[in-house]
Amino acid sequence: MTAAMFVSMIIFFAFSVPIAISIGFASVTGIHLFTSIPMLIVPKEIFSAIDKFALGAIPFFILAGNLMEVGGISNRLVNFAKSIVGGLQGGLAITCVMTCMIFAAVSGSSVATTFAIGAILIPALVKHGYPVPFAASLQATSAELGVIIPPSIPMILYGVSAEVSIGELFIAGFGPGLLIGGGLMFFVWLWSKYKGYGKDDHLGRMPFRQAFKEAALALMMPVIILGGIYGGVFTPTEAAVVAVFYALIVGMGIYREIKLSDLYIIFRKSVISSAVIMFIIANAGLFSLLITRAGVPESIGDFL
Repeated sequence: MTAAMFVSMIIFFAFSVPIAISIGFASVTGIHLFTSIPMLIVPKEIFSAIDKFALGAIPFFILAGNLMEVGGISNRLVNFAKSIVGGLQGGLAITCVMTCMIFAAVSGSSVATTFAIGAILIPALVKHGYPVPFAASLQATSAELGVIIPPSIPMILYGVSAEVSIGELFIAGFGPGLLIGGGLMFFVWLWSKYKGYGKDDHLGRMPFRQAFKEAALALMMPVIILGGIYGGVFTPTEAAVVAVFYALIVGMGIYREIKLSDLYIIFRKSVISSAVIMFIIANAGLFSLLITRAGVPESIGDFL
């Protein structure tokens, strides 16, 4: 059964069937051909896979990231990071990494980070003479820091699946996240020196005091979210809700860059992104049940 499920899943992948649907079809194939389990288990397990309180953090963190993008928070974070490192050769590229690190500490989503920061910095990098492939790959790599630096949506998924403490996972992500981000910034600086990129990156750089003043509310966001989690004030799921309300209040009430007409677009975008992730989790839960019943994890453990 396991072999048939994996083979059918790979075939579906080869025909460009979406990942979630491929996993679901492979699971149904295994149930239908090799077991006497009633098909009623399919909707039951699909629902059970996403019927977990911790997973509620995912749509809220995605929504918070989209609110930050439209609400002017991401733009102020870029100006703040540029005020610190923009004077270096390659400073704009280093700004990309630093801003993604800060943004990841709020949104927890690599996708949200890519949209929010990439929309600002990729055109700016190209305008300052960086090659398009370099700008795109730098943004993609920097955004992936959202997987490591807490609060991280993939860490929440892992914590739910492996039944381990999400708070401890978040604490464990700080050191590696800072190390990877620091290493990436150092490499970008050396590469810019070697290739001659970014000699004019200091142009348009805002004074640090002014940039910090404008970004102060944005910089308070990770302090409130992570401080609340580690201080025991709220859980990671509740922290995601706090992040949404904070981004909404700052974006609509203080910066006044989010209009009522923008909310529909923001909510729609967030719902679609959340639904895609949840649909993958739901089908993966069914797939996981079947390979567990077949004894695959135990077999792999014995082999190792």
